Amino acid sequence: MNERVFRVEEKSEEQILALASAGDEEAFAWLYQKYVTRIYNYVYFRTGNAAEAEDLTAKVFMRAMKHIRNYRDLGLPFSAWLYRIAHNLVANWHRDNGRKKEIPLDDALPLPVLSKHPESEVVKREETEKLLRIIRKLPPERQQLIILKFVEQLSNAEIGAIMGKSEGAIKSLYHRTLLSLREEYERYFEDFE
Repeated sequence: MNERVFRVEEKSEEQILALASAGDEEAFAWLYQKYVTRIYNYVYFRTGNAAEAEDLTAKVFMRAMKHIRNYRDLGLPFSAWLYRIAHNLVANWHRDNGRKKEIPLDDALPLPVLSKHPESEVVKREETEKLLRIIRKLPPERQQLIILKFVEQLSNAEIGAIMGKSEGAIKSLYHRTLLSLREEYERYFEDFE
């Protein structure tokens, strides 16, 4: 019995990608384990629904597994290819649902407690919730940019690959998005003064 042993620690990600592209299921399983949480988080922030995020994340990896043989290294991380698949599925999901979904504040991710003063934590949480409301009013493309930049902490080049734009276009969109966020944030607080 000739049993092949897959040792991830002995291979680079490029080698694992090559094995996965050649049909190696263990190599694809390693890629799945490495990226599933990041893709789920991205999809969750775009849909605002945990169940839909689970379904769409499964579809991302099913599609990736089906088309891994066609994957070509273009100098970008493998994750950019996965995010592009996720982006397309989320865009289809939004189109099919006919409306933008919002994350109910009750479903928002819990914030870590960094202070021992309950009053400051309440104020901080309220400010965070206000900022999330403002972000959810942005067009989907700008929401996607904010998620990729601040939640996933991707570079402008990686974001460009995912969104199908040049790095310069991402820098410009990022700048315009931050300016509009600042204006909305200031306007939001002026309404309460």
